[in-house]
Amino acid sequence: HTVPALPPEARTLRGWALARRAAVAMVPPLVLIFLVLGSIFIGWATPTEGGALGGVGAMLLALSKGKLNRKMLVEAMHATAKITSFVIFILIGASVFSLVFRGVNGDLWVEHLLLDLPGGQLGFLIVVNILVFLLAFFLDFFEISFIILPLLAPVAEKLGIDLVWFGILMGVNMQTSFMHPPFGFALFYLRSVAPPEVRTTDIYWGAVPFVAIQVIMVALIIAFPALVTVGLDRPVHSDKPVQVQMLGLPEDSGASNPPAGQEDAADLFKQLPKPAQ
Repeated sequence: HTVPALPPEARTLRGWALARRAAVAMVPPLVLIFLVLGSIFIGWATPTEGGALGGVGAMLLALSKGKLNRKMLVEAMHATAKITSFVIFILIGASVFSLVFRGVNGDLWVEHLLLDLPGGQLGFLIVVNILVFLLAFFLDFFEISFIILPLLAPVAEKLGIDLVWFGILMGVNMQTSFMHPPFGFALFYLRSVAPPEVRTTDIYWGAVPFVAIQVIMVALIIAFPALVTVGLDRPVHSDKPVQVQMLGLPEDSGASNPPAGQEDAADLFKQLPKPAQ
């Protein structure tokens, strides 16, 4: 469908006034996105710290628009507590599952099964990516990360696959879990803001091209590993001096040294210089 242009009577802003209106509408969300993703990509913050920066930025944005109130804070904290509890209980359940699964040597069974696949590394990658892609229809990102990936990573390491590259490959694959029917989070979010005349099946079909793009990206990463690994082996140079202090045993002044291996660690720490008062 083509989108018709605005009628002339609706075009009340032109020139710098229109640019100023667009800047006021676009700059704050872009700054918020930069606080979260930009700080992570540049290396200023870890993903957890980036999320905290995004939370603070969202609060400041709501405050600047006069929408920050007690009710909004309570709702935000309630939603945060629910999501955090959800993730923690998934982690607890995944840990219990892994403990029981390893107790019955299930991890060894999976390892032998995957190592015996034909095709070596390529066969393993094809089967694993198809498996994760199909599981994403019924499991979301957290369950796959906590339950499935710990079983796959040891096999990938034994096959000589770089684990950093393998983790990024799995991350690109698992991004499809947000767009898979029937449990894709992105589909639910879009359903909540879409007008009533937009059917749920239309949303599902609209997600297909984006899922296809993710699948193409998975194939490109497998075909061209340098897309991920370029720069990983680059040496890191630092101009800041690093001070290393070796702890030595006190000099023997006539007393016999204690047998090797029986030095108390507390005695070694006593040799550290006292901080200046």
